[in-house]
Amino acid sequence: MNIAKYELLTNTDATLFRFKSKGINGEIDKGIVYKPTKNDTIYNLGFGDLVFDQIQKEFIINDLIVSDNGDRNKILATVAESAYIFSERYPERKIFFKGSTKSRTRLYRIAISLNLRELSKTFHIFGTIEDENGNIFNVPFDSNGDFYGFIIKRK
Repeated sequence: MNIAKYELLTNTDATLFRFKSKGINGEIDKGIVYKPTKNDTIYNLGFGDLVFDQIQKEFIINDLIVSDNGDRNKILATVAESAYIFSERYPERKIFFKGSTKSRTRLYRIAISLNLRELSKTFHIFGTIEDENGNIFNVPFDSNGDFYGFIIKRK
């Protein structure tokens, strides 16, 4: 993607990433994590502000904070870059992600739509929908779709 990105720091197995958002509210530590789901071929992408949990005495990723640091596109491009790195290392794994709110999921759909041509060169892209019984299904991505979340897999 031809959008500026932040420098990513990662662990040795490319499942944890850190970077600093730099904007109107200063520097904010961000984290990205790839965790296995019940299906061992699908990994959940979690993303948000890194905050220190006083009870657990460790850093956690809070995906509900609204930072409003004025660098949304650069942040999304950086998260996308982590997906390129993760999927290059583990091409057999699928990546699932959704927003912590409906509006964030919509933002992700818009970001995918705006970059669909480039993303499609590397990834198969699916939307996930939820039926009335809570079952989740993958369907081909559609820029106008109302999705529960998204799944990408390296081609």
